[in-house]
Amino acid sequence: MLHLIYILAFTVIALLAVSNLIRSLVTLSAESQKFYPPQYNTSNRGSTSIQRVHPELLDDQGKMIEEPLLLMRSVSVDDARSRLNALYDASPSKTIEPEE
Repeated sequence: MLHLIYILAFTVIALLAVSNLIRSLVTLSAESQKFYPPQYNTSNRGSTSIQRVHPELLDDQGKMIEEPLLLMRSVSVDDARSRLNALYDASPSKTIEPEE
C-alpha cells in the first residue's frame, strides 16, 4: 500500500513539473516575440526627454558613448603563468621557504 502512495505522489509531482516546464516555455516564446521600442534614440541626443540609460554608457557631458567598454587581448598560458608567478613572488605576505 505504501508503494502505491509513493508512486501516486511521484506521478503528481512529475505532472506538475512537466506542466510548469511547458507553461514556462510558452511564456518564454511569447515574451521573445514581443517588440520593445528602444528607450534611447540617437537622433534626439540634445532633447530634454527622460532617457533611461545606464550611467556607465554616458560620458561626462551626458552623451552616449560609441566606443567599446572592454577590450581584451589574448595571452598565452606561459605568459599568464609567468605574470602570476611574478605577482606571487612580489607579494609581501609570501612566506620564505628555506632552500635545500
